Amino acid sequence: MTATSSQPSPAETDVVELCSELIRIDSSNFGDDGSGPGERAAAEYAAAKLDEVGIASEIFESEPGRASLIARIPGTDPSRDALLVHGHLDVVPADAAAWQVHPFSGEIKDGCIWGRGAVDMKDMDAMILAVVRDWARTGARPQRDIVLALLADEEAGGSFGARWLATERPDLFDGCTEAIGEVGGFSYTVSDDLRLYLIETAEKGMAWLRLTATGTAGHGSMLNDDNPVAELCAAVARLGRHRFPVRVTPAVRQFLEELSAALNIELDPDDVETTIAKLGPIARAIGATIRHTAHPTMLSAGYKVNVIPSEAHANVDGRFLPGLEDEFLAELDDVLGPRIKREFIHHDIALETDFSGALVEAMAASLIAEDPGAKAVPYCLSGGTDAKSFSRLGIRCFGFSPLRLPPDLDFAGMFHGVDERVPVDGLQFGVRVLDRFLTSC
Repeated sequence: MTATSSQPSPAETDVVELCSELIRIDSSNFGDDGSGPGERAAAEYAAAKLDEVGIASEIFESEPGRASLIARIPGTDPSRDALLVHGHLDVVPADAAAWQVHPFSGEIKDGCIWGRGAVDMKDMDAMILAVVRDWARTGARPQRDIVLALLADEEAGGSFGARWLATERPDLFDGCTEAIGEVGGFSYTVSDDLRLYLIETAEKGMAWLRLTATGTAGHGSMLNDDNPVAELCAAVARLGRHRFPVRVTPAVRQFLEELSAALNIELDPDDVETTIAKLGPIARAIGATIRHTAHPTMLSAGYKVNVIPSEAHANVDGRFLPGLEDEFLAELDDVLGPRIKREFIHHDIALETDFSGALVEAMAASLIAEDPGAKAVPYCLSGGTDAKSFSRLGIRCFGFSPLRLPPDLDFAGMFHGVDERVPVDGLQFGVRVLDRFLTSC
């Protein structure tokens, strides 16, 4: 894959078109009830693009419309373990009225591709497709088998996608010992000649919860000291104001040490928040990796204004740090109090692996080859990915979706945000890095 400064390579041209066209396919995932258009159209689009260059793939549906695509590309060394390269085809919904451009337009504007999924994560889907399509055209081959997976339902926990495939069709991932997916490999600019590229080696666990308060139903005009709405609101208010204590896990500590060295500041182990505050746009995302979080997101109660109901409910997005789930749940219960019942809407594990080995070295080398100012560093993701499902198969997972970003772009704010967009040159950089990585790892 070669290109000059004035002439992009075929893969660099291809990735822009692929990303834009994928964004135009509305694959919104509205949540746990499985509603929405589903991922079938996006999976069929990807299958057709692979078929154009002679790459066979198969589409699997867990439910009608909830489709994932799998392809295996043989490597030159059959003795090597396979590498899983995965992305998801679904996106969170978008309110078109709030956007500068239509969120499903895939419009190219101001040097960026705009639309829902531009960074989460149809950009990586497009990079994967562009790289393997280029291999098919040129005859290039990776050293090890590459299992390509474009998946349904990541945005609602993967029950219809990665989790279903890992449970029902683990044979599709035979030989895979390592994997790359979202969210990692993006740049954080320290100076003109130094950019940290954050490789995800850990991610928080998921505890999406439904809270219930019960009480005595009655007429809204009567005195009632057992009103579940009041009880629930008090608990939700306590939780909304609560700050869990700082807990620095190994991946976060290594990231902060690398950051302190890069910024030439001393890391105070008793005040890591001061160091994080110097990060600018990504400070909010990194700050969420030093403590558990539990944010109330939905409330429901009652059916008539003059009736006190017998139950009130709230939904909470809880995230816990690797190795500390029991601590998180115990503190959560203490904050909520004994009258609040909780149950899991979706519950999944936290992950953490070490930042070492040949795969990590290949990531770092591929980044430096395209950006001499690159330095790869580990970090913990505050959210969750399909890596949780694949780790159950014994696969060691990393987040590596390489992008070189402009220093002033609020990258963290692009995820599930209004006016989501990815720089075209960053996307083309990612194709070059991914090609180098996948052919050398």
